[in-house]
Amino acid sequence: MNANHHESSGPSRSQRITLRSPAELADALPYMLGFHPTDSVVLVGLHGERGRFGGRVRLGIPRSPREWASTADHLAECLVESGERNGDRPDGIVVFLCQDPEPGEAARRVMERLRPFAQRLRTACGALDIPVYEVLCISDGLYFSYCCPDDRCCPPGGTPMGLVGTSVAAATAAYAGVQVRGSLRDMEARLKPQGAPGDEPQRAALDAAAASIVPRILEGPPGRGREEVREATLRTAREILRRFAVPEARTQPSGGVAAADAADDALIGTEEAAALILGLQDRATRDRAAEWMEGWEGTAALRLWRVLSRRCVTPYQEHAAAPLTLAGWTAWSTGDEPTARVALGLALQADPEYVFARLLHQACNEGLDPESLRSCLRSERDSRGAAEQATSASTRRVATRTAARAQSARHSLRKPGRQTGGERRAPAGVRPSGPAASRPRSAAPRPGGQRGSRSGR
Repeated sequence: MNANHHESSGPSRSQRITLRSPAELADALPYMLGFHPTDSVVLVGLHGERGRFGGRVRLGIPRSPREWASTADHLAECLVESGERNGDRPDGIVVFLCQDPEPGEAARRVMERLRPFAQRLRTACGALDIPVYEVLCISDGLYFSYCCPDDRCCPPGGTPMGLVGTSVAAATAAYAGVQVRGSLRDMEARLKPQGAPGDEPQRAALDAAAASIVPRILEGPPGRGREEVREATLRTAREILRRFAVPEARTQPSGGVAAADAADDALIGTEEAAALILGLQDRATRDRAAEWMEGWEGTAALRLWRVLSRRCVTPYQEHAAAPLTLAGWTAWSTGDEPTARVALGLALQADPEYVFARLLHQACNEGLDPESLRSCLRSERDSRGAAEQATSASTRRVATRTAARAQSARHSLRKPGRQTGGERRAPAGVRPSGPAASRPRSAAPRPGGQRGSRSGR
């Protein structure tokens, strides 16, 4: 199976609409997912007599046909198990295969090439006693039905998709506030290195940062180097976060997404980005950074994590798992589930064993509320802040006591002639007289005789 990881979600909570044809099904797909699923296989569960949409899973179409059988079994099991965990096993399934043609390839050729995969998906669902009511292939602005035998509604050459935004699904989504964030390819491009000539300076900066930061963590007293790197990373990240305090739309009001991302890239130097990427490989540092999840901090942090993800150039692709996971978490926390699923899916591509990404991906896909994790992070932050305040207060008390002891010691070590309170005692054999006897703050008399006059005698 390829490196892509499935995405799922619970039953839809959007406005209720009725879809009566394959054309309406094809048009509704982007509104179910929040984006246009390029190069993807999508399974959607149907529930009840009226075929209510429920859970859904998405996976990149494997390049090798030898993986299609195992992929079909995996997707069918994931959809059914997800429904059973939520107490709502699907009664039927609709399948979508979305792939654009290769150069020189026709859309119908794509449909024919994927037909064995469509058939394997139908048998995998049937093996779980769940019928597949429709299988659609969407390619190059056309849709094809593998199930409908009527050439009048589903001709062999394909049927053109309707104009974007003109269907009942589009109208209902607009009313409900559902946004479609472009294609999956476009969303992934915002989180991947661009492969531009600027990659070489970033690669050199990452090499230099690795040569500097890794020895600081490994050498010296245990834990001290890691803690120093952690505090330096978080301090730098906080400073950079303020650069993103201006709303993204205000930085590039008419330049589009690409211009906005370019403007964000310009806010961070190659050395700064390299230091942050290396520093975020530490789990505790990453968890502290995850606390920037709400309000202006959440909006700014998402832009920062996107920039750092784009800076993880070859051969540092695995390092992108940390900023991609933070991007996915921040997007999910701020209500952008489609972006969260895309970012977390890419994080698992970068490192399939990245535990934080796997847990977040599963929680997001199962429709859990991120507030429980937000509450946990808030508690951690508050506890740490209280401990830091207590430590600071204790340090101030120790400093005050130390200063008081030092002041007391200075008083006790002063010569008798410099005492300011009470009667001054003269040394043995000396009789106070003249100005010195009436000035408590004057210098002590010299032993063996009276203090000399101004002439020095």
